[in-house]
Amino acid sequence: MFGALARKLFGSANDRVVKGLRKQVEAVNALEPQLAGLSDEELRARTGMLRERLEKGATLDDILPDAFATVREAAKRVLGQRHYDVQLLGGMVLHQGRIAEMRTGEGKTLVATLPVYLNALSGKGVHVVTVNDYLAKRDSGWMGRVYNFLGLSVGCIVHGLDDYERRAQYAADITYGTNNEFGFDYLRDNMKFRLEDMVQRPFNFAIVDEVDSILIDEARTPLIISGPSTDSSELYVAVNKIIPRLGAEDYEKDEKVRAVSLTEAGQTRVEQILREMGLLREGGLYDLPNVSLVHHANQALRAHTLFQRDKDYIVKDDKVIIIDEFTGRMMEGRRYSEGLHQALEAKEGVTIQRENQTLASITFQNYFRLYPKLAGMTGTAMTEAAEFAEIYGLEVVDIPTNVAVQRKDADDEVYRTAREKFDAIVTLVEECRARQQPILVGTTSIEKSELLSEHLRKKGIPHNVLNARYHEQEAHIVAQAGRPGAVTIATNMAGRGTDIQLGGNLEMRLEEELKEVEDEVARREATERIRAEIEEARKLTREAGGLYVIGTERHESRRIDNQLRGRSGRQGDPGASKFFLSLEDDLMRIFGSDRMDGMLQRLGLQEGEAITHPWINKALEKAQQKVEAHNFEIRKNLLKYDNVMNDQRKVVYEQRREIMEAPEVQETVESMRHETISALVRAAIPENSYAEQWNIDGLHEEVRRVLNLDLPVKDWAKEEGIAEAEIEERVRNASDALMAHKYEVYGAELMHAAEKSLLLQLLDQAWKEHLLHLDHLRQGINLRAYAQRDPLNEYKREAFEMFEGMLVHLRESVTTVLSHVEMRMAPSEEEMRQPQEAYETREDPALAGRPDPGAPLPAGMTRTASAPLGAAPAGAMLADEIDPRTPRNAPCPCGSGKKFKHCHGQAS
Repeated sequence: MFGALARKLFGSANDRVVKGLRKQVEAVNALEPQLAGLSDEELRARTGMLRERLEKGATLDDILPDAFATVREAAKRVLGQRHYDVQLLGGMVLHQGRIAEMRTGEGKTLVATLPVYLNALSGKGVHVVTVNDYLAKRDSGWMGRVYNFLGLSVGCIVHGLDDYERRAQYAADITYGTNNEFGFDYLRDNMKFRLEDMVQRPFNFAIVDEVDSILIDEARTPLIISGPSTDSSELYVAVNKIIPRLGAEDYEKDEKVRAVSLTEAGQTRVEQILREMGLLREGGLYDLPNVSLVHHANQALRAHTLFQRDKDYIVKDDKVIIIDEFTGRMMEGRRYSEGLHQALEAKEGVTIQRENQTLASITFQNYFRLYPKLAGMTGTAMTEAAEFAEIYGLEVVDIPTNVAVQRKDADDEVYRTAREKFDAIVTLVEECRARQQPILVGTTSIEKSELLSEHLRKKGIPHNVLNARYHEQEAHIVAQAGRPGAVTIATNMAGRGTDIQLGGNLEMRLEEELKEVEDEVARREATERIRAEIEEARKLTREAGGLYVIGTERHESRRIDNQLRGRSGRQGDPGASKFFLSLEDDLMRIFGSDRMDGMLQRLGLQEGEAITHPWINKALEKAQQKVEAHNFEIRKNLLKYDNVMNDQRKVVYEQRREIMEAPEVQETVESMRHETISALVRAAIPENSYAEQWNIDGLHEEVRRVLNLDLPVKDWAKEEGIAEAEIEERVRNASDALMAHKYEVYGAELMHAAEKSLLLQLLDQAWKEHLLHLDHLRQGINLRAYAQRDPLNEYKREAFEMFEGMLVHLRESVTTVLSHVEMRMAPSEEEMRQPQEAYETREDPALAGRPDPGAPLPAGMTRTASAPLGAAPAGAMLADEIDPRTPRNAPCPCGSGKKFKHCHGQAS
């Protein structure tokens, strides 16, 4: 009560932020007449003048009014669009590193030009992040005209560019691209072997379009670069045949958390079937040797019971393609992790792609927190303000609309069955068409959109369907959805990037209808005719009530519902919206519709009748808030685990960069060798132990294996009064002498190159194996809760121990390989240019690109084509004669990164 009174008297916190920016808006407006009188050349020269002010010590905030006024004038001349005052407000909020919530149709694309131009003046680069390649190309070309007019360069990162092209695009003042491309470039850069091969510059400022979609909806899905591992496709096919033989009593399913597990009866049944098939030869299903079978059975069960074709995925071109639950788009190249995608491929009978091993990964949460300054814009962020503040430190500011919203939002209508609901929707569509009112119907899945389409077809109502299957016609369908009486069915409307304009979209019609008209006079006449038609149609649709948005059910997130509603009532246009629900809808069914169904029947609700009341809206909103809170907890929990890996990732990537920046790494390698020697001596001669307790035979063997030295350690141990420190010093001196000899034989330049190359490659190999171990640890860590231990703390502790173990292993590997290495002449370049395949994916790997396997090695060093990415190439530094006495489990002296028994020890 007091809060509401205070807001009336003093305004909300949001109102105060907006009010505080009004003075700067007035300052920009005051400059408009002055700039309007400048010539194009004089206006362009202001870019140089503003840069000079920055060089002389002015801050970006100091030059903000001048920069914004310059962009506004340039946009008027180049695009014929003038920034409204509310768009200036939005630009200021973005410049401050906040999120600007602006309604659909308020011109967010144009708003971004203001802070982008201002921050690009520093010369450090600005990234504008979009949700797909189409928008990246469209916006960089469209808004790029303004930047080019003002003398700034614009780049665009899309799939398919090589490293040379990417480097040029990132070198531009402003770079547009998708979240996936920026993230993958970061991972690929941290797998390069030379600084000059990296494509990205140090991060400065990023503006994320559709920020809620990228930073929240996609935050659970990491970017992964991976390489192929063992092929187990036959096992997926075999286990897939088991699930149809199970009954409902064999598993328990929880739709709220999308989880399914075998019951005790189910486990017995699966064991029995596996034995019949000859897959389970000994022990029970949960015995250690059969862990792989349990994993395959669980994933097959999930694929059959939790995932529906045409809702969660579609099958196209012999591939299972995921459908994004928030946008309804096909997610090419994205795969479910941990074998789930392979299980779906087995279920649908398509080619099963090989599983892969992670080489590098990062979540969007951690990638975007690398930017010193981050901002975002969207039409719906207020419902997730708490998450933005807690995870990213971003404040959401609601920017007022340029013209007051006139859309009328009706209360939801709730029916008992889906059939009654669809009948009511079709009736409303017929009513709207009779008065020439355009209709947009939003569905939550392809299956529902095609079901509704069938209903409309039976009634003879012409309509367009927009979903993942008709992805290619998206922009055209959306652009013309505002024509009189047009009916459009869309599967989710997040981040479409194209406004629904009443009467139709002029630019789209001109592009389509005049593409073959070359005569200038004919083009002008046709343009005037089309413009007049659209103006007449616009008048007709406004009189009919504007765009009518119909929701066929509530989504789990209020934000998605708001995005659908927001398509209507843009820029002061009239509009209306209504949601139709049934007790058979997923949200209603999962959250207790059984009780409501009984209550409605007792109240005497007849066939075809609906219940409508504001209280129902509030109850649904509370159910949605619960789901949102639950999903937030899941994302927050995932981030806590990912932060552990992120801390380690930062250390490894910083170490890689330092190695690449250093002219040579002789001191680092020497330090690693000395630490390894200390560890060998400590292991054989424990502190404060007696001479008879020393493991001298073991030390002699380890020194020979690791350091390639046959030292008289046994004779040293017999000397009177000798201590472990003196033995360690003698081993160290002998090892230093061996390396000094190599420097004399091969020369310092070649040895420095060899040390640097090997250190990077062995670091990558160790990191790759560490990521695999972390994946395995993460999968089973929740079981620690049964022992009353906090899984997160256990994960942190064990991950830290594993990381320390990785560093010890790395020191030993580097020492072993360099101690054994002998040089020979390199083969021809043709023999060296065969990169190992690597895959980029969202979630789990699918072939999408080939990152550089690294630069060619210096003269005198060789690389074989079969080396795993990030590993020391087999034969890269091949010994003329590899000691056959090398222990079978030791790293192979050739530098392949494999064990001796799997490499040159196979023949011995």
